[in-house]
Amino acid sequence: MSNTAKATRATTIPCVRYHDAPAAIDWLCQAFGFEKQLVVPDNNGGIAHAQLSFGNGMIMLGSVVDSEYGRLMKQPNEIDKANTQGCYLVVEDADQVYRRALDAGAEIVLDIKDEDYGGRGFTCRDPEGHVWSLGTYDPW
Repeated sequence: MSNTAKATRATTIPCVRYHDAPAAIDWLCQAFGFEKQLVVPDNNGGIAHAQLSFGNGMIMLGSVVDSEYGRLMKQPNEIDKANTQGCYLVVEDADQVYRRALDAGAEIVLDIKDEDYGGRGFTCRDPEGHVWSLGTYDPW
């Protein structure tokens, strides 16, 4: 079987939508340490497209909009805080990021702990209810 992945820095990039994307960008940078790589505002005070880097990884995000793509998704507040997928961030020091997330107001849903399979981590919700897991476990 041939590999269809492009030889690039990272080949999987999660995409997330937010009701208040500008606030979400600020929160993700403050709480988790993302860095703004590209932020493209839309004409309505929201975000048409943003790229936030984290080490050699990245997420893309934008504002919730009524569009063909936007109608494919539901936000956590629309479905009783449920999520159909989440992001995992590999961090150097889980305890330090845990404190940073708490200081930023993250809702901790799985408290920090040492995992049986290795690593230490926790799971939280951001202000709009998206689930994020962060830990030192590195599957690579």
